[in-house]
Amino acid sequence: MKNTFKLIAILILVFNNSCSSIKVLDAWKSETTNKLEDGNVLVIARTENKQVRTEFEQEIAKQLRDKGVKATESFKDMPSFSHEEKVSEKQLENFKEFLKNEGYNAVVLTILKDYQEQTETTESGGYYAGANHAKPFYAHYYGGFFDYYSNPLSYSTFGDYVPATTSTYVIKTFILETVAYDLTKEEGKQLSAVVTAKIDDPKNVTKNAEEYSRKIIKALTKK
Repeated sequence: MKNTFKLIAILILVFNNSCSSIKVLDAWKSETTNKLEDGNVLVIARTENKQVRTEFEQEIAKQLRDKGVKATESFKDMPSFSHEEKVSEKQLENFKEFLKNEGYNAVVLTILKDYQEQTETTESGGYYAGANHAKPFYAHYYGGFFDYYSNPLSYSTFGDYVPATTSTYVIKTFILETVAYDLTKEEGKQLSAVVTAKIDDPKNVTKNAEEYSRKIIKALTKK
């Protein structure tokens, strides 16, 4: 579990090295993080999208297990439980009892903290392609107006006009927050780490699960 709880702090380097569209906004970890012993980790991706939940939980848990960490996806142990629904006091108590009965003493939870959309418009074209803008050479026909006026080279040489076009697209920004909790500690002192990151316009969030998990685990096991 010692390495498991290094996960959040190392996410800063992982995110910054994964692609330029990701920026860590804030990060914190407990001073007692490295003193945690090996344990049983429940991996949770808090989202209503079952595919996203499954892919992220599965990949993170798999790679943790590959490194010798006991980790389980919440969708396997709690398939009918919705982490997005507001829980009652009774449901919260049942959740606590479940974690205790199953022997979980650590949780790594990732949530979508905020989502924003920004529309941007770009313009292209609106110019003459192939126009001759070279440094002028004043030929003999420049000497008299009528010679110049009647010379074919005195006509406009703008080239082919490229019509102006505009493109409008939406930039999507995701604010992610990942937290780690040590359930062996007393209530109010269980938070081990928090990292908040901004991801601008990801092409496919679900396909990033394997890449992110691989880089995270690589960073965790790096000497």
